[in-house]
Amino acid sequence: MELCNCIEPPWPADELLMKYQYISDFFIALAYFSIPLELIYFVKKSAVFPYRWVLVQFGAFIVLCGATHLINLWTFTMHTRTVAVVMTSAKILTAVVSCATALMLVHIIPDLLSVKTRELFLKNKAAELDREMGLIRTQEETGRHVRMLTHEIRSTLDRHTILKTTLVELGRTLGLEECALWMPTRTGLELHLSYTLRHQNPVGFTVPIQLPVINQVFNTSHAVKISPNSPVARLRPAGKYMPGEVVAVRVPLLHLSNFQIHDWPELSTKRYALMVLMLPSDSARQWHVHELELVEVVADQVAVALSHAAILEESMRARDLLMEQNVALDLARREAETAVRARNDFLAVMNHEMRTPMHAIIALSSLLQETELTPEQRLMVETILKSSNILATLINDVLDLSRLEDGSLQLEIGTFSLHSLFREALNLIKPVASVKKLYVTLSLSPDLPEYAVGDEKRLMQVVLNVVGNAVKFTKEGGISISAFVAKSESLRDPRAPDFFPIPSDNHFYLRVEVKDTGSGVNPQDTPKLFMKFVQSQPLAAKNSSGSGLGLAICKRFVNLMEGHIRIESEGLGRGSTAIFIVKLGIPGRSNESKLSFIHKGPANQVKPNFSGLKVVVVDDNSVGRMVTRGLLVHLGCDVLAIASGDECIRVVTHEHKVVFLDVTMPGTDSFEVAVRIHEKFAKRPDRPIIVALTGNTDRTTRENCLRVGMAGVILKPVSVDKMRSVLSDLLEHGYLVESQ
Repeated sequence: MELCNCIEPPWPADELLMKYQYISDFFIALAYFSIPLELIYFVKKSAVFPYRWVLVQFGAFIVLCGATHLINLWTFTMHTRTVAVVMTSAKILTAVVSCATALMLVHIIPDLLSVKTRELFLKNKAAELDREMGLIRTQEETGRHVRMLTHEIRSTLDRHTILKTTLVELGRTLGLEECALWMPTRTGLELHLSYTLRHQNPVGFTVPIQLPVINQVFNTSHAVKISPNSPVARLRPAGKYMPGEVVAVRVPLLHLSNFQIHDWPELSTKRYALMVLMLPSDSARQWHVHELELVEVVADQVAVALSHAAILEESMRARDLLMEQNVALDLARREAETAVRARNDFLAVMNHEMRTPMHAIIALSSLLQETELTPEQRLMVETILKSSNILATLINDVLDLSRLEDGSLQLEIGTFSLHSLFREALNLIKPVASVKKLYVTLSLSPDLPEYAVGDEKRLMQVVLNVVGNAVKFTKEGGISISAFVAKSESLRDPRAPDFFPIPSDNHFYLRVEVKDTGSGVNPQDTPKLFMKFVQSQPLAAKNSSGSGLGLAICKRFVNLMEGHIRIESEGLGRGSTAIFIVKLGIPGRSNESKLSFIHKGPANQVKPNFSGLKVVVVDDNSVGRMVTRGLLVHLGCDVLAIASGDECIRVVTHEHKVVFLDVTMPGTDSFEVAVRIHEKFAKRPDRPIIVALTGNTDRTTRENCLRVGMAGVILKPVSVDKMRSVLSDLLEHGYLVESQ
């Protein structure tokens, strides 16, 4: 094998230097071969490195460099051509790979630099997030303290407890040396030291409210650092240590007047208290932002809690006042109820006691009227009867008004002839009008129903009162009465705002107009006419009599019948028109009770004969018993008058046809007497007809009478004509058509 002598050193080789180069190339080759192993380990362990192919290329470059240095070891001695070829090939490959690696590094360096930039950006963001998390943790800690303080502060609604609790909790949470609260005085010119953390009973400390430091705090809603030497902060004893930082904050004192409603003016100026907080002396602590925010929030919460306490105190005072008013109202109600009961009891007694002598006067006067009298005597008797009837009417009016006012009066609903009611009223009014030479006309509309459902008695009373009032105050001319069904479009009247008619197929509204040519009345005085004891037409009242109760009672009756009444007049001397509307049911369609009715024909002018009719009169009052017996004897009856119920039960027989029983006898249950009389006669035809005779006008008495089987109720006083009518009804029907 030929030796290649292709490398000729340009200078003589020094054996020692060659030796060092040989050793160096060996270690370089060893290092080059170890680096790829490390790169391979890195690539295997790294799961996120994005440039693995670059590392492979770089590893190939290093391997080739190591191979070049390793092959170079054989060139230090004589070597063959093959070694030279291998050495040349290795260097060519190394050059190619190194150039490719250099070009690739130029390509990836900007990416590596951008990754570095992003890494730095992320580090900065992470640091910023750490700071924000610190702030959030601080805020959460502050919020926790605020919630804790708020809970402690609002756990009571006592103002003193609220303020003392605030100082204690702030001192514990913030580690304060002292905490104080300055409250404004009543004059509002000074602040008074009211509460402190360390001093139990602070007294005597006041500062002017116009101090610059106080104005500085009051002019902002934020906590303000103030000098430890300011007048409101000089609460700690003097010492050798530096005083800690001091913060002051205002506390709004809210009152009810501070909350403006709509455009109501604010009634009082805003006032503030001053809270002073001091850090411990000889301390390096300073107030942090979150601590100042905590102080501000607590000050607002204290203001809200104080406002709640003020509202509670106000509500407690209002409750106490309301309780006192309720007690007073309850006492007044009981007194009023007692007064009403006393009045009703008095009226009931007076009703009975007044009707008993009235019964005697009217009965005897009517008996006297049917005897032979001179014209002068007849005039006197008629005057007595007329005056007695007026007095009886007054008694009825007073009792009706009393029951209307206390709500005990109820309508007696039944079916009646509406046309007959107006004709009967006309027959009653005509004799009175003829005395004054007045004409009276009646006009009934063709569409007016013949029959209606309602309270016939009260409707008749209203008609007679209104027409009688027109006759009373009319000197010449006359009165016209018209009745018709009110049309739906004419029901609503702006002059009657409380009248709300509701049309229905089951009822109709009756409209009655009574026009007179009398003295009239001033339009502004018409509302007064329906007041108690107020006379209509005061100028004409000088020559008239009356109690002034008629129209007042009419108004209440009309209201009970779901209607309204008014009087129209153009002035004095121009007459007047009384208009009233009442609600009546239609027979067969009304939901109201449908009671049987008997048509009232013209009064029979032939006086019936009651000769031989056996009658029993039971009355404990000797005068009343004698008067009733006299009426019945005058009518031809055979009368047995007795004074007690027990005696009546004992002596009554089947021959007695009628028993007049006074139901107000003291010590006797008249209703039990009626029951026992019925039990005495097993056969119905043998039973006498029992009629109650009473001066009591209440509905309960009538219902009790009918409940025990009585045929009707006769109300004292009773005249001859009235007794004749009662006996006629009893003999014809077996009961009274209506209460007499």
